[in-house]
Amino acid sequence: MSLPTNKMHLVLITGMSGSGKSVALNALEDLGFYCVDNLPPELLLPLIELERTNHAGQLAIAMDVRSAGSLPLVPKQLTQLKNQGLQVDSIFLDASTDTLMRRFSETRRRHPLSKTDAPNHGQDQHRALAEAIELERELLTELRTDAHVIDTSIIRPTQLQSYVKSFIRAPDDQLTLVFESFAFKRGVPNDADFVFDVRMLPNPHYEPGLRELTGRDDPVIEFLQKQTDVQAMLDQIHAFLGHWLEAMARNHRSYVTVAIGCTGGQHRSVYLVEQLNVLFAPRWSTLKRHRELAS
Repeated sequence: MSLPTNKMHLVLITGMSGSGKSVALNALEDLGFYCVDNLPPELLLPLIELERTNHAGQLAIAMDVRSAGSLPLVPKQLTQLKNQGLQVDSIFLDASTDTLMRRFSETRRRHPLSKTDAPNHGQDQHRALAEAIELERELLTELRTDAHVIDTSIIRPTQLQSYVKSFIRAPDDQLTLVFESFAFKRGVPNDADFVFDVRMLPNPHYEPGLRELTGRDDPVIEFLQKQTDVQAMLDQIHAFLGHWLEAMARNHRSYVTVAIGCTGGQHRSVYLVEQLNVLFAPRWSTLKRHRELAS
């Protein structure tokens, strides 16, 4: 996002503990942002004023549940900053409870909401960690509602960095539309606002010569373009989103994620994401992601 020299760009990173906030901050640091981790919300406005004095252009701040008592201040603060002319983007990193529990177990780190008197082993510890994660979800609900959500459950750190950088570089429009392909066999993305199941469409996986390709390769594209059901699905998704996106933008939605899922996340869903991105790019700021592909 290109910015006037007198306009500050603030990116707020929040989300579940263990979901990758440090990875996201590293990505923003690569883009030239001045990054601050674990900032108490009470210090947000004073820090903004200080950085304005220093003529800073790009500032990224991470907040988490360690500041639970003052997190309710944040939505009002962000509104105030937007009204003052700042460009403000919020990113919320999420992951499934099972994923977060596995990450905490592997790293042997303590969840910030774990009780100090919790047992150190066995089922009691497992239960205590699950309860802490669910409590954290509850405390962060309001911050998640108004943010661009990225599900980090099964993506690699390099993918997360790429997602963050792509989002920040997108044009500063009223609404950003994200198209994401995925495999149902690996679970539905937690960040999806709309989910379309396209597993009933003809599958290139069963066609000789197409199995090892993806929905971005010409032979697969040619195969799917010949299928009337595929075109019907594309037209109907296009019509549905085209009808409702204007209303969502009028309702001050900033980010909408549309997930397209097939069995393996390689062919049909990838093809439809690519096509939808082309169709909507002239009107909206669009991003595309392919969860199951290497890039």
